[in-house]
Amino acid sequence: MSTLIEMREIEKTYVVGEEKVRALRGVTFAIGRGEYVAIMGPSGSGKSTLMNLIGCLDTPTGGSYLLNGQLVQDLDDDALARIRNKEIGFVFQTFNLLPRTNALQQVELPLVYAGLARKERRDKAEKALEHVGLTDRAHHNPNELSGGQRQRVAIARALVTNPSILLADEPTGNLDSQTGEDIMRLFRELNELGNTIVLVTHEEDIAAHAKRIIRIRDGQISDDRPNDSARAEAFSRAKKVALES
Repeated sequence: MSTLIEMREIEKTYVVGEEKVRALRGVTFAIGRGEYVAIMGPSGSGKSTLMNLIGCLDTPTGGSYLLNGQLVQDLDDDALARIRNKEIGFVFQTFNLLPRTNALQQVELPLVYAGLARKERRDKAEKALEHVGLTDRAHHNPNELSGGQRQRVAIARALVTNPSILLADEPTGNLDSQTGEDIMRLFRELNELGNTIVLVTHEEDIAAHAKRIIRIRDGQISDDRPNDSARAEAFSRAKKVALES
């Protein structure tokens, strides 16, 4: 398995007034291509800062971050924007959909920024919606879709550029339990097809779907180990039965 994400002794310090806040303190780990990893931690642990660094939304103040072989902290703002558009598909808790834009157009947006011709981006967007089971909702606006359908549109939009990483931040936070389970099932299917997924969450039952869990506390990794997939699948099935009963 080739290494996709490599972080070595990552530091992130913010200056708040006259005080320096060390959000990350010497974080080191690697994620291979095709892995499904959950990053867990309580509020204030540093997991959101770590997510921003993985997603190239921010750069570290110390250490090194290699994404697909590129040293991220050496890139300027334009290069960071290009790498975000090419390498990373983002899925957020709040969906981040445009209110008066139908599902197909939402999914096309990253391809517009990438400069693809209209027919090519339309074809790719249609295939991405088919991939998440929303072909019949292609011409519906967000207010005509359920919460789960809106998140599927967001996932299709994240996948349409064929990114190296699908980076999901609390992707079930605005969904009911059953719909959340449906979304997590979709992530599992995407990972089985070869997609690399990094999931940021504070919920144990959501992290249980991943194949590896990295726990972070006080800006440091407190635990990093493979998940017991049999236990995770049993937990998921038991929860589904409980919800349906």
